[in-house]
Amino acid sequence: MTGRAERLMARVALTWLAEPGTWSVHRLVDQLGPVAALDLLLAGEAPDRALRAAVAARSAEGEARAVAEQALARTERLGARVVTPDDEDWPARVADLRALRLSGAGRRVDLETAPPLCFWVRGAWPLGEALARSVAVVGARAATPYGTHVATELGYGLAERDWTVVSGGAFGIDSAAHRGALTAGGLTVAVLACGLDRPYPMGNAALFDRIAETGLLVSEWMPGAEPLRPRFLIRNRVIAAATVGTVLVEAAARSGATQTLNRAIGVGRPAMVVPGPVTSAMSVGAHEALREHHRARLVTGTAHVLEEVGRIGYDLAPPARAPERPRDRLDDEAAQVLEALPRRKAIGLERVAARAGVDLRTAMRKLSMLEELAMVVRRYDGYALAPPAERSTAAGRAPTTAGPGPSPAPPS
Repeated sequence: MTGRAERLMARVALTWLAEPGTWSVHRLVDQLGPVAALDLLLAGEAPDRALRAAVAARSAEGEARAVAEQALARTERLGARVVTPDDEDWPARVADLRALRLSGAGRRVDLETAPPLCFWVRGAWPLGEALARSVAVVGARAATPYGTHVATELGYGLAERDWTVVSGGAFGIDSAAHRGALTAGGLTVAVLACGLDRPYPMGNAALFDRIAETGLLVSEWMPGAEPLRPRFLIRNRVIAAATVGTVLVEAAARSGATQTLNRAIGVGRPAMVVPGPVTSAMSVGAHEALREHHRARLVTGTAHVLEEVGRIGYDLAPPARAPERPRDRLDDEAAQVLEALPRRKAIGLERVAARAGVDLRTAMRKLSMLEELAMVVRRYDGYALAPPAERSTAAGRAPTTAGPGPSPAPPS
């Protein structure tokens, strides 16, 4: 066995002996290398009692090296591959997990957040390249139609602009984001919490096949690994660290998606939250994230997301503006004259001028301009507002001038 093959086998064996993210294993690999670290654990010399107990329990089920060899053979039969830090397409950004420290952490999933030892990958894209320009879109499984619509739009919009859309492949927001990216013909990556040969949920099997054809399926667990509940929370640190930023679309009060956002903040990534109705239980977690984290930014669409993750000064979102109305293009005096006209009757020139507070000459000029714009009509008894149908037809016209100009002849 060559040096690289032996290191690969050792990393696979270590991932089986202890759950991904275990800091004591990661430190041993850093200090000794994967092969020596595996030898140390199998000799019963793990540095802490919990790790020794985990290694003993797994070793009772099989010999670690033999399990690793079987897993590698199974990976090859699946048409998948194992990517390690020795490979060129390793996503370097996950190394930032070394600096992740979560305040108030007490659970194992909040403490054991070490970088991955290796990834199983299904799909043709180089892993590092696919994740280099990527955004995570996460949220509730029990998504509302509102959340599904927003996630689909975000997935489509980001993919259309050549960003990879990363999520967890679950029902609800995850699926909507993946499908939006696929519809746009873009790249999407599903990070799983189980083996690539048994992606969860099974109801998304067709979606996973589509993702593997044009994007990537990624996992820290070897083929055959079950989708156990804690593994989804362990997986979330990878989604947060491997991407440029994370968008939370919908989340209930207790949601794993908010945990992904917390990890994004912990590794210094842009953390973005889509607001929802204050009456929706599926937006409680999202709104609390905005209240609790001063670094979380409110976003309402692709343009806002790109402003957070894109190039400074380039991907700026346009300011939100109401639709322009015809009268928005009028100067102050023309607007005064228009406002002076009664809603249901005509009045003479002198009364228009008096009500608008302008002189007769100005009133004549502005009324003439408003008449050209079909906003005012001239009748035998004076001037009146144009009927609504005529005013709507005039909406697309631009005023010929809003400033001083030659005066029309006064009406006879």
